[in-house]
Amino acid sequence: MQLNMNLHFTFFLIIEVFVFPTCIDGFISRHPYAHLPGHQQREEDTYSNPYRPKQSFPRTEASQPLNKAAETNTGQCVQCCDRVDPSTRRKLRYHYYNDDPPEFQAIPQINLSILKGEKGEKGPRGFYGKHGKVGAPGPPGPSGLKGEKGNTGKFGDPCKLYYAAFSVGRKKELHSNNYYQILVFDTVYVNLYDQFNMFTGKFYCTIPGIYHFNLNVHTWNQKETYMHIMKNDEEVVILYAQPSDRSIMQSQSIMMDLEQNDEVWIRLFKGERENAIFSDGFDTYITFNGYLIKPNSEN
Repeated sequence: MQLNMNLHFTFFLIIEVFVFPTCIDGFISRHPYAHLPGHQQREEDTYSNPYRPKQSFPRTEASQPLNKAAETNTGQCVQCCDRVDPSTRRKLRYHYYNDDPPEFQAIPQINLSILKGEKGEKGPRGFYGKHGKVGAPGPPGPSGLKGEKGNTGKFGDPCKLYYAAFSVGRKKELHSNNYYQILVFDTVYVNLYDQFNMFTGKFYCTIPGIYHFNLNVHTWNQKETYMHIMKNDEEVVILYAQPSDRSIMQSQSIMMDLEQNDEVWIRLFKGERENAIFSDGFDTYITFNGYLIKPNSEN
């Protein structure tokens, strides 16, 4: 009986010496501050302050990787002694709070006042730049004061007539053989502004310019027809028909450059043979026409 009791006592003593310290060591090693000094004080603070972070916080995939000692809650210790690399120690510390450690980077500071030199001399002036776009027109300004009355100007030219035309005819025959004879007319078709004088049988130019004239007559059987279109006292063109057994219509046309107060008229020539133009007193066989083409004032 005494022997059995001694065996039981020895068995429990062995268990107490070898097994119990191992369990205690495993329990202590699972605590995050088991390897740090003052662990007992930190454990008390953890239970006394409910707002302090605990190991049971969830861990996200965005957190930085942990070593094998921090991945599980097994009895492995987390080494935070001096032999652990400082960067690894900082990562383990921030992993406990379930956050990534901040990155610290030293930024060099340069004192620019030391590098600043003395003020240099003024450089040459540069070229002008390109002109910009034209802006919108501005609003009109206020009206200015009324100016003084100017001097009276010169009188303008009197009203001028820029048209001239006439057309006249004769119904009586005319004979001439011993002297020159002016051909006068007894019928008026057109006489603009009375520039053709029916009493003298002459056209008086009041508008200088280029004119066109036309003369039509009927010859006499067996008699000569010899006439001139005159400009002032100058013979310009001739209208001529030889004596013949048949009477015919004869015509002559001309253009003249006339000055103011020039005269245009028809004259029968004197000669050895009888000179005549035919008409019967009822129909118009003789006509004289003229009109202005272009006045000189438009030059």
